[in-house]
Formats: sequence, C-alpha cells, structure tokens
Amino acid sequence: MIGIDLIKIERMERLLDRFGQKGLERFLLPGEIERCHSAQSAAALWAAKEAVAKALGTGIGKELGFKDIEIIKDERGAPKVRLDPKVQEAFGIEEVAISLTHDGGFAAAAAIVVRSAPAGKS
Repeated sequence: MIGIDLIKIERMERLLDRFGQKGLERFLLPGEIERCHSAQSAAALWAAKEAVAKALGTGIGKELGFKDIEIIKDERGAPKVRLDPKVQEAFGIEEVAISLTHDGGFAAAAAIVVRSAPAGKS
C-alpha cells in the first residue's frame, strides 16, 4: 500500500513557536527530537509518520499513534522506518520504504508498506 502526506512548514513553525519542545514531544520520539534541528525537519518527520499511517490504511488514531512510528537514518543518512513490534505484527508488515522532501514552504513524504499475511492468517 502507498501513503503520502504534505504539510506547510509554516504550520510546524507555529506549533514550535506556541509549544516549543513540548510540541515536538507530542509526535516525536527522543531520538527523533535529537535529530530535529528546524521546523523544516519537524515538518518532514510529521509528513513521514502521516504517510506511513495512511499506507497502513488507518491514519493516526486509535490503532496507530505517532510514537508507534519512528523515523531513523541509515549509515548513509537515508530515512528508514522502525515500527513498534506490536504494530508490525498486528498489521503483518514485512517492510516499509519512505522518501522525504521539503521545498517551497512545504514538506512531503511518501511511504510504501509491504505486508505479509496478517498475524494468525495464512
């Protein structure tokens, strides 16, 4: 399945102006906050998590929270997705690929989720 998301960087700037670090803590894990040095980066991480949630077909809500999805970087600096193991099993996820970008006042992300048979089914 495929999911995409687009966010105005200005929206993240307003969140940071209003809530500061606490605003980031609402949707980012500690390691993500350490790597987040601008509203541009925060917006890209928001878009990434939303894109993954959309690719799973749930969106952010009861079945899946922002903190169930972690955006990490590989040894080359490319973004990768790490999911909470319970979520990965519940959704039968084999792999998640992600791409992030920002330009012209927007941040965007696209995610592709590859699923195996759902847990408990063949």
